[in-house]
Amino acid sequence: MGILELFVLAIGLSMDAFAVSICKGLSVQKLELKHMLIVGAYFGGFQALMPAIGYLLGSQFEHLIVSIDHWIAFFLLLFIGGNMIKESREGDVDELDDDFGLKTMLLLAVATSIDALAVGVTFAFLRVNIIAAVLFIGCITFTCSAIGVKIGNVFGVKFKSKAELAGGVILILIGTKILLEHLGILVL
Repeated sequence: MGILELFVLAIGLSMDAFAVSICKGLSVQKLELKHMLIVGAYFGGFQALMPAIGYLLGSQFEHLIVSIDHWIAFFLLLFIGGNMIKESREGDVDELDDDFGLKTMLLLAVATSIDALAVGVTFAFLRVNIIAAVLFIGCITFTCSAIGVKIGNVFGVKFKSKAELAGGVILILIGTKILLEHLGILVL
């Protein structure tokens, strides 16, 4: 997986966190730098941690499923991307919560990074440099989340569903690319 593919994947994974960050920005009357840093640290940290855990889990049973790993990567990314697209179309407005405490942020960080766990499993099959990948994903998510808080505070909810839709489409395209490359249909 090249740097461009990893960048696009990181952007796609960060879109859930970005969408929630927009909602957190909406909830704040007087935005401070600490709000952006808290959200960025939680979301970026968990977006980095979860693929590492997934990678460790995937590495344990890689030898058993190496012949179908590209199908697993494709279906996991298709499922995650499809869920993100579905959520972008539901049109429900999340309840605004201006709590930046440990319990609230921990729950949000875990909820927005579950998809990254599955991506980490695919990293084991693709033999990705996991340290570089998780640091990159964490930094991208940190940045997108911090910016999302500011955007939410300034512009409101209109970007939330677009972010989830874009993230879902990106993940599906990456999964399709992985499958096509392993089938020998696409050579890049």
